[in-house]
Amino acid sequence: MAGPRICVAPRGARSWVGEAVVAGGGQVVDPDEAEAVVWTSPTDPDGLAALLADHPGLRWVQLPFAGIEPYRDVLDAERTWTCGKGVYAPPVAELALTLLLAGLRHVGPYARAGRWTGPAGRNLLGARLAVLGGGGITEELLRLLAPFDVDATVVRRHPDPVAGAARVVGPDGLHGALAGADGVVLALALTPETRGVVGAEELALLADHACVVNVARGGHVDTDALVAAFAADTIGSAGLDVTDPEPLPEDHPLWAEPRCTITPHVGNTPDMAVPLLSARIRENVGRWAAGRDLLGPVDVALGY
Repeated sequence: MAGPRICVAPRGARSWVGEAVVAGGGQVVDPDEAEAVVWTSPTDPDGLAALLADHPGLRWVQLPFAGIEPYRDVLDAERTWTCGKGVYAPPVAELALTLLLAGLRHVGPYARAGRWTGPAGRNLLGARLAVLGGGGITEELLRLLAPFDVDATVVRRHPDPVAGAARVVGPDGLHGALAGADGVVLALALTPETRGVVGAEELALLADHACVVNVARGGHVDTDALVAAFAADTIGSAGLDVTDPEPLPEDHPLWAEPRCTITPHVGNTPDMAVPLLSARIRENVGRWAAGRDLLGPVDVALGY
């Protein structure tokens, strides 16, 4: 029996996307014949909206990225929506751990010193951490942190248990989780409620040696407040894979701050993404054909 009819759009998408559809038992067809679409552009919501308007028979939309902020206004309740939620957790969590260790161990200033300097830095072992977000990145990060015996508090929308966390609190417990913490890792979805979740007040709650790591979205952190905290020596370091604005302008003061390590949104690179996303597409096509629940469902009401 023929498999589900899937279109890959927009035109010009990489061939491996179609290969993943076929590997899952699907057929790659034109939009006029399709029942579902794998949409591959990270920044073209108008294009997707037009495709859906022209082809109302498309019943399932697979978005290949975990953060779908540009597509929030395109979501509807008439279709099934899935995204890359959880797909990239291992590489992103690995980078979060890298940035956290580098910040606490003073790697940035050492690397830029140009000369032999005195000892500095703190252990991650036994540190108190706050982790914002309770999804796949957090779950993977806590697994990686297990040998360090950290005391981790997870802050998430619903305070359900998370393996590896000493405690889980809701948004109203954010300030308590940050108070005196040695580090904070942001790994949550960007929504109107979480934009600017770490600002001047939140940074002031951290220990003055704390490391701020953001592998989520730049809009979670008030950039001006972060610059001010460095100027006042009220935080120890930061590791930013995402910034606000992004890209960060070349003359921005954070580039000159030795305690701030900035990576260009590479928590997940193409070399890492292709096998991970291929597996997700392949699995979801097979599940769609079998009438099973899909992986990475989007909550249309919440927008992620």
